[in-house]
Amino acid sequence: MDPREEHRALIERLAMEAGFARSATLALADLPPEQAFADWLVRGWEGEMNYLHRHRNLRLAPSSLVPGATGVICLAASYAAAPPAPIARYARGRDYHKVLKARCRRLMDCLRDRLPGFAGRAFVDAGPVGERHLAAAAGLGWIGRNGCLHVPGLGSYVLLAEIFCNLALPTGGPMPAPCGPCQACLIACPTGALAGSGQVDARRCLSYLTIEHKGPIDGPLAARWGDRIFGCDACQEACPHNQTVLPGDDELTSEYWLARGAPGPLAGAGAREIARWTLEDWSAATAGSAIRRASLEQLQRNAALAVGAMGQEMGNSLKSGG
Repeated sequence: MDPREEHRALIERLAMEAGFARSATLALADLPPEQAFADWLVRGWEGEMNYLHRHRNLRLAPSSLVPGATGVICLAASYAAAPPAPIARYARGRDYHKVLKARCRRLMDCLRDRLPGFAGRAFVDAGPVGERHLAAAAGLGWIGRNGCLHVPGLGSYVLLAEIFCNLALPTGGPMPAPCGPCQACLIACPTGALAGSGQVDARRCLSYLTIEHKGPIDGPLAARWGDRIFGCDACQEACPHNQTVLPGDDELTSEYWLARGAPGPLAGAGAREIARWTLEDWSAATAGSAIRRASLEQLQRNAALAVGAMGQEMGNSLKSGG
């Protein structure tokens, strides 16, 4: 067997044992340019995420990111199977940065045991890494109109990790995107943030606005806020490919907290309660969760907007006699 295929088969088995639902491999020499990202920055759709410009050249030339790296192991874990809520599904379990980084370390330790000379560096939603671009090139999944990576059997409710390494690896190759004429995600987006080409105007995206944006929210966007406190799953909820997906990883869903009899992220707090939080309340309610990405001030701003939106909806209902 080709040594590259032997490496791929070993990685697939060890990745499953380490806790990942899917894996794929990529030879960096086969990676096409990430032109879509460069174009996205030119449009200014990154909003206030200025850090994306600082290491732009490394992201566009990932072979320079980790000296000696010749291949990338692309990994996915699922957080699917949860009802709609004011908190995005991916943030309802343990902080995925820590969970997936620990699994990457386990996988790398196993690879070192079996392949002397193996060296690698793991990334989990950090550093100048184009996760979806790498994963799509490796054949882990395909990028839909909503800009999310869709993995067969898991849908787009996936969290990604990458290991840049010195192994000779085969490239899985891109999957065709089966979106066809469907525009369900575009129609479902409350603020029209989706361009339809797999790119998202972050300045209009409620996920970005609830988490990354730190200032006030423009009136037209605030009017479409709904009950959101952290993140938005509207485009994913509407996608036909997400309607029949496998159950998510317990550690990455609210099942993790339920199994331990512990309160989950935000501990079920409503918008009015969050608006009255102290810093101590915020610290206790976001411990061990990715929700800590948003500061107390941001969550309280989001809560105030949610209260206003709910009041507006109630007023409209009363006016219409509903």
